[in-house]
Amino acid sequence: MQIGEVIREHRRRLGLTQEQVADRLGVTAPAVNKWERGVSHS
Repeated sequence: MQIGEVIREHRRRLGLTQEQVADRLGVTAPAVNKWERGVSHS
C-alpha cells in the first residue's frame, strides 16, 4: 500500500474532506490531493 492510499483511507475513515485535513495540517487542499494521488514527493 502506497502512502497516498494510507492517507486517503484514514481520511475517509475519519469522515474528513481533503479541505478539512488541509486545514488541520496547515497546508492547501490541492497539496492533500497530490499526496493522495502520489504526485508530490514532499
